[in-house]
Amino acid sequence: MSASTADSTSTDAAPAESNDIYSKFWEYADSVMKERLDDLISYPIPEGFECKEEITGKGKRAQWVKTTSYAYQTNKLRQIRAAHVQGGSSLQVLNYVIFPHMNYDVPFFGADLVTLPGGHLIALDMQPLFHTDEYREKYSGPLMETFQKYKDQLEWGGDFPEEAAQYFSPCFLWTRPGDNETVDTIVFDAFKDYLNIYLDIITNAPKITDEAYLAKIRERQIAYLQYRAEKDPARGMFQRFYGPDWTEQYIHGFLFDLEEKLEKNEYKLPA
Repeated sequence: MSASTADSTSTDAAPAESNDIYSKFWEYADSVMKERLDDLISYPIPEGFECKEEITGKGKRAQWVKTTSYAYQTNKLRQIRAAHVQGGSSLQVLNYVIFPHMNYDVPFFGADLVTLPGGHLIALDMQPLFHTDEYREKYSGPLMETFQKYKDQLEWGGDFPEEAAQYFSPCFLWTRPGDNETVDTIVFDAFKDYLNIYLDIITNAPKITDEAYLAKIRERQIAYLQYRAEKDPARGMFQRFYGPDWTEQYIHGFLFDLEEKLEKNEYKLPA
């Protein structure tokens, strides 16, 4: 049942915005980017992806689910995008990723903030392109003190797939808080600190001109995008709410769109 065709019983469905946890995270990110990135402009969101609403469940379990998309770009950052999923007390998600242009070797910024009936899943990182000592010192070094601060306050979230390890930095913050207050305070502070350090790095990042190094950056960026698109843990959730066709188009046409843009010759490095 779509939002446009929902019958009169839809008025009994619980609002998507109830138990909202992550709006303030996005509002902070949006504000600080506008303050710190002088060349920030909008990034095109394909039609049909700006906002999507459906009803899940029936009767007293009926629940509106709303997915809102946001996107920006700068001369250094190819795509800054967020997907905010609101599904009342049973589901709250903010997936916020920053993809640099392919003539910069800086990591990706990634924030996966998930709340399910079983609890919270929080992941923050500057996801690296390379794992050399020089690269780690250059990009994980500025974050290490902040990482240690929050690592001491947040319990480690447990094992994750071994194949994913290549995309995590030494400052990967992964936790499963047991209460909303921890998310609202410690996790929010960590989110703000990680983002601001990343923006510091972006501000000072030099453009890469070496052709061999540019080829390696391109290779690693595409590998990351392919992995994330193939293994996206939100795929099942989106398929359940919005169907497989919309889901695949959303994943490949917006969330991880670089490969599609390269195939269509729609991506060019800024001058």
